[in-house]
Amino acid sequence: MLIAHLPAGYILASAARQRSAPPRIMTAALVGSVLPDFDIVYFFLTGGKVHHHDYVSHWPLFWLALAVVALPAVGRLASRWFPAAVVFFAAAMLHMIMDTVAAPILWLAPFDWSKFELTTVPATYSNWVVSFMLHWTFALELLICVTALIVAVSRNRRVGGRQQA
Repeated sequence: MLIAHLPAGYILASAARQRSAPPRIMTAALVGSVLPDFDIVYFFLTGGKVHHHDYVSHWPLFWLALAVVALPAVGRLASRWFPAAVVFFAAAMLHMIMDTVAAPILWLAPFDWSKFELTTVPATYSNWVVSFMLHWTFALELLICVTALIVAVSRNRRVGGRQQA
């Protein structure tokens, strides 16, 4: 995934806010949807010797383990933040699921180093970005982006309609 993580986080937050209204839900979803990719900074600083999907920040079991520890603590110590924490971890896991479509993810690391991906994007062009953008999976990303735009427009119409009434 190149461009759809943030829009997917927006869609997730919009769905979650139907049930719980705090604005922190949106922030949690947006941060959680892109946070695993912050490892790209380390990837570039180290000369790109190891693909950033191999770092612990792209291990789904890392996020699940962190959620198992963090969610009960948040629920007990700061219960008003619990819905946002749940959405944050859901967004991070959504990131892993989305990456698995066209990139290898270590779903069982550190217990098993097998990489899982639904389809492989062949390096048909000299620039890897072009190869991704011209692969059919990029249409899924565009669909997610268009869906997020539709959700945003319809949400703004509902909010605008309430303010005018």
